[in-house]
Amino acid sequence: MSNHKITGVFSAATTPLNADGSPDVGLFTEHCKRLIKEGCHGVALLGTTGEANSFSMGERRMLLEAALKAGISPDKLLPGTGVAAIPETIELTKHALSLGVTKVVMLPPFYYKGISDDGLFNAYSAILEGVNDSRLQVILYHIPQVSGIPLSVPLIGRLVEAFPDTIVGIKESAGDFNNMQAIIAAYPGFSVLCGADPLLLPLLKAGGAGCITATSNLVADSLRTVYDHVHDEAQTAKVDAAQARINGYRTLSNSYVQIPTIKAMVGLKTGNAAWKRTRPPLVALTDAEYAALAEGYAQLP
Repeated sequence: MSNHKITGVFSAATTPLNADGSPDVGLFTEHCKRLIKEGCHGVALLGTTGEANSFSMGERRMLLEAALKAGISPDKLLPGTGVAAIPETIELTKHALSLGVTKVVMLPPFYYKGISDDGLFNAYSAILEGVNDSRLQVILYHIPQVSGIPLSVPLIGRLVEAFPDTIVGIKESAGDFNNMQAIIAAYPGFSVLCGADPLLLPLLKAGGAGCITATSNLVADSLRTVYDHVHDEAQTAKVDAAQARINGYRTLSNSYVQIPTIKAMVGLKTGNAAWKRTRPPLVALTDAEYAALAEGYAQLP
């Protein structure tokens, strides 16, 4: 896996909120530091799980700055910078670079649907030419079930060919293992990171680079065990047990709407009920749902 420019276990970090709905910066930075301590190679903040598209540009900048101020190394942060407007994507990406953060996860412009590969290529080209910084490394973000914008295997190839030092990976959150295998086969050395925890083990065995997942908010240690020992036959039982534990947490997180459920589970893990809060349009779990979730959580290893 050494030929990948970006590799490892990254957390799609969730974002805690204050009672007034603003980001709870202190709790957020405490969470980011815990994720790294528990085994994450880095934190992919301000993604789907982080409710990024419900935050303003100023809030997004503030959260990234806070993570750095809390002592997290810039090379361990992968902020999401892709928004619907190209100038704002450029602005957020330049802001990250100005802080020494060189790796970002980038959605395509996602408001207009049915966009051609030419349109998407032009959009990413305009962003990268607008940023114009040789330090930048971009992980494309493929989550068509949310964004409505699929990134085809040929489009990825066009971008890699045009920007070989910049377009270095993809977060594949469609959950389509065949698509992940097709990307790995087509573009050796390109970092394919899964967004679905149950796919980490098979993806690593197939030559993938790692993961950016929601369940790492809860079981980063087990994901790291899988990553570290996947190719060590003497550790097969340990790896399989870790993957089974990951899958158990992932399954429970899918009991209700995933993002509020992940947040509630982080609250159960840390004993802090503030984690239950979400920003509209997401809705926190009901008391009955939370009680059932707590019961299920108590059964997990």
